[in-house]
Amino acid sequence: MSKDAENNFQRVGAISNTHVGREFEEAARLFFAQTGIALQSGFDVPVGFRLKKSHEFDLGSEDPPVLVECKSYTWTSGGNSPSAKIRGLNEVMLLFSVAPVRYRKILFVLKHLRRNVSLASHYIKA
Repeated sequence: MSKDAENNFQRVGAISNTHVGREFEEAARLFFAQTGIALQSGFDVPVGFRLKKSHEFDLGSEDPPVLVECKSYTWTSGGNSPSAKIRGLNEVMLLFSVAPVRYRKILFVLKHLRRNVSLASHYIKA
């Protein structure tokens, strides 16, 4: 099996998808820092309807109360519907819905266009 076949879901030109995600989270953290909001990586918050379980959000803060999930998603190379990515965004929305109400919830998504439509716009319309 060739190296390309082994990493067929790997972002082109990236060391790893994990590395891409960490760099994107750092870009988000720096963006918020420039607006005066200091966010902490791996921010733990209890989530759930009745039974609460600790969940680590990508970024967060108690003051101001903010939770941020970062998604560095790109359109599929073949132009297929990105159903797994849509599912990932749905999971984030579910987590936000069961997180404490005092937090502002922010989904920070990479702007990657295909036919002038971003994945975030596609998600909102889906």
